[in-house]
Amino acid sequence: MTIEELNTKYKIAGQLEFIAGNGGLPMIRVNNAKAAALISLHAGQVLSYQPAGEPEDVLFLSEKAYYQDGKAIKGGAPICWPWFGADPEGKGRPGHGFVRNRAWNVVATEAMNNGDVKVTLGLVDTPDTRAIWPQSFSLLQEIVIGATLNLSLITRNTGKETFSITQAFHTYFKVGDIARTKVLGLEGCEYIDKAGGGNEQKRQSDAVTIESEVDRIYLDVGNTLTIDDSALNRRIQITSQGSKTAVVWNPWEKISKEMADLEDTDYQRLVCVETTNAANDVVEVAPGSECRLIASYRVIRN
Repeated sequence: MTIEELNTKYKIAGQLEFIAGNGGLPMIRVNNAKAAALISLHAGQVLSYQPAGEPEDVLFLSEKAYYQDGKAIKGGAPICWPWFGADPEGKGRPGHGFVRNRAWNVVATEAMNNGDVKVTLGLVDTPDTRAIWPQSFSLLQEIVIGATLNLSLITRNTGKETFSITQAFHTYFKVGDIARTKVLGLEGCEYIDKAGGGNEQKRQSDAVTIESEVDRIYLDVGNTLTIDDSALNRRIQITSQGSKTAVVWNPWEKISKEMADLEDTDYQRLVCVETTNAANDVVEVAPGSECRLIASYRVIRN
């Protein structure tokens, strides 16, 4: 559908409109009494979320991000699905699956009674997706923008055989200074240390601080994590459902310089704290059934 057609069918006067974003990609701009947000239909990805009265965006978005078909957008809340990380079958398929670099469909928009705005995006299997992953599915993402940003990823098995998935909200959070940032709530958890291509299992003794490349899959985590961002005088609380693992990632200096879609110093201004089904947290979805991965983000002032 064109931007005009999308606005005709789904616009919410004074709260939600469709615009041509960077690279000409269709995007949804939300601006209500509670928050402002930007959502890209390419990748089905929330790119920006800023609660009313907050001086800074909750999400990090690279100034050098790609905005084109077949490319992932660096920042915001990308969706990894139906696998997290490298191709689990070693067939050379894209890392983190195939839904973060293709167009999603608008299913519905809604002005809710409590003043929030709800956007529902979707994907279904096609001959193209079945050539990559031979399963029949319906994938929905419900995005609720209010004083809290709520994301729900709903996987439905529309085929005749059970399939397995791993998945993630690979969310990039904006921080004032990575040297003054801590991630709370993972104390005592075992984690798989993937930094530098490793695979060693370790235990987190106290709050997570970042002083070098960090790429960790935390196991058997609780449902509440907190980013303590003292430089911006705020905490970002992350609550989740349907997840037993979490990933903390920061590329640090060397990888930031190697990534064409990051500025050399971006590692100082971001941390990914990801709500995941990763490693041994594999989800089996039987025919006719569904699973939900849910993450909510809210700002708490220090």
